[in-house]
Amino acid sequence: MASHHYAQNAGLRQRKKALRAEALTRSPRQAPRAMLGARNQRAPFSPPEEWHEPNEAGDEYRIVVRSPGAGYRHIVTPADVRQRLAQVPQHFLKGLEVVQLASMTRKKQSFPCYGMQWGSTLYLYPIEETLEEHFVAPPRPEIYNEARMYGGRWDEPGPGWWRLTWTEAAIRDFYLNNILIHELGHLVDDRNTTYQDRERYAEWFAVEHGYRATGGAAARQRSGRRRRRHHGQ
Repeated sequence: MASHHYAQNAGLRQRKKALRAEALTRSPRQAPRAMLGARNQRAPFSPPEEWHEPNEAGDEYRIVVRSPGAGYRHIVTPADVRQRLAQVPQHFLKGLEVVQLASMTRKKQSFPCYGMQWGSTLYLYPIEETLEEHFVAPPRPEIYNEARMYGGRWDEPGPGWWRLTWTEAAIRDFYLNNILIHELGHLVDDRNTTYQDRERYAEWFAVEHGYRATGGAAARQRSGRRRRRHHGQ
């Protein structure tokens, strides 16, 4: 099973505690995440908080919505998910039974992730209501670049911590055309068995059927220019 996640670095534990305490004085909903921007590392065994038993009946998938949790919000709606999945080749949905807009739990706060595939279910997790994510170590290049591809903005508000800020349009694009499609890629991947190979395939799948299928960089640059003109009026 797979997830779009950040991996822990135990060597920063004491520093994280100090930075987290400092951040809590700034805002109770903007404490820095305790994870590094890292990918392609083996994550701890961390099954989802709610397991949907596959029925293999061949019925149309259903969407389950859970409360996001205090201080968090769901980025997409069931209608958004259905509309986006209607645009992919429909044979990709053959094994899909459930899409869950899941809750932010304490475990997921410890190992933050945007999405997860587990069995026949795709899970999409909420993010902070502020649309700002805070980190106590610099993001790895692939995480930095991936967020920027979809319009995320990185900066360093203070010594030793980093911020990723999203607009409404950018984070919605990121979830629908990257996270959702990435996890669908894991679902349809019936050949690869190692973590690294499965991640490579899902990343390719998301670029091919998510990013490029919706216009790639050119479409996002045009969208960004339209937003800037609108704000300048």
